[in-house]
Amino acid sequence: MAETKAFLLPDLGEGLPDATIVEWMVKPGDTILLDAPLVSMETAKAVVEVPSPVSGKVLKLAGGPGDVIVTGTMLAEFEVDPALPQRAEGQDTGHHHGGGHAAAAPAKAPEPETKTEALREDSGTVVGAMQSSDAVRSEAAVAVGGVKAMPAVRAQARKLGVDIARVRPTGADGVVTMDDVKRAAADGSAKAGAAPAARAAAPAAAAVAPASTSAARSTLSQSGKPMRTQPPGVAATGQPEQLKGVRRNMARVMADAHSKVVPTTLVDDADLHAWIGKQDITARLVRAIVSACKAVPALNAWFDGDNLTRTMHPHVDIGIAVDTDDGLFVPALRNADMLDGASIRTAIQRLRAQVEDRTIPPSELSGYTISLSNFGMFAGRYATPVVVPPCVAIIGAGKLSHDVVAVIGGIEVHRRMPISLTFDHRACTGGEAARFLKALLDDMASPN
Repeated sequence: MAETKAFLLPDLGEGLPDATIVEWMVKPGDTILLDAPLVSMETAKAVVEVPSPVSGKVLKLAGGPGDVIVTGTMLAEFEVDPALPQRAEGQDTGHHHGGGHAAAAPAKAPEPETKTEALREDSGTVVGAMQSSDAVRSEAAVAVGGVKAMPAVRAQARKLGVDIARVRPTGADGVVTMDDVKRAAADGSAKAGAAPAARAAAPAAAAVAPASTSAARSTLSQSGKPMRTQPPGVAATGQPEQLKGVRRNMARVMADAHSKVVPTTLVDDADLHAWIGKQDITARLVRAIVSACKAVPALNAWFDGDNLTRTMHPHVDIGIAVDTDDGLFVPALRNADMLDGASIRTAIQRLRAQVEDRTIPPSELSGYTISLSNFGMFAGRYATPVVVPPCVAIIGAGKLSHDVVAVIGGIEVHRRMPISLTFDHRACTGGEAARFLKALLDDMASPN
């Protein structure tokens, strides 16, 4: 009798309790080889490709694209083929925490202590990304259904409604790149569901078709009139939508931060009236934060509330909040105290591009020493930004305005930027926070 094995979703290296299915590379009945691409899963930060733990026939898959799978529960079931290559008994699968192939058994829910520890380990980032297992995450472009593309590119194509098989590849060796997908989305040349009539049949191991397109079809109401339906991947208005990926973990980390930090906020306005010529506002903010960190190191620190210990850092790594449709990312601008204005701008542009393409390394989403939220580019003057431990402070920059300012002998109109400083009052005093804010405002007020 053929051996049957269940494959439990492994810890994908970020300490998260679940992950979302993006795309299956196989369907029930297919034969798959050991370590061949099985499925791509979205975690809090990345689209991770999970390889098959065995060679054999696929019997069952644990859901479809968009379904959330709990770590440690069944992801797939196989009928092992002893005639094909198999992993030796006891050989490391490369997955973390025993998530490789395991006998079918009821999965236990993670203990509360485990969840708490996971959040504590990765609490340096809003999206909770941790070091990802290189053995699990594949950065190579894999050919599925005759198309070579990285998992993140496939996920982006699904999100944009692009049929990746119809995208003209420009990458090396015929690889479809992120730019190729975006270009196809912009010009409408590869819309999903509009395949050409004479299309070659996909091989047996082709990816399972995206979620049913019935959601995109027009349906009839009882009156016989067409009813508008939502496009694929968009939740219907007024209907509950399960949080997934980045947003799901953001909700967890924010709730954890709220329970662990004693926040206090100071606000004031940075006067930019003396600025000479056009200047890079974000670069000036970064420089001012660095100046304030040097003046008052207590806010460029980590605080351990359980052990009541504080670590002040000699370097300044600034977490820059980046808003996306998927949720909030906070990449780290490393060694900001060593960068000039041009280098700051170049580094920020690189981080934003990597966030947008979902190619940013997990290591760049953790370990920053203080953070910045420049929400004023959209709207808002003052705020109470959330401090995510172990950091002890976050700076919020509001919308620029022209205000009437009293000066000796009369009044003037000055351009000013509202600044909000939220800090963990367990880790630093109000005096330290006020001196930090003054140092920041003084640097922002300098001509250049």
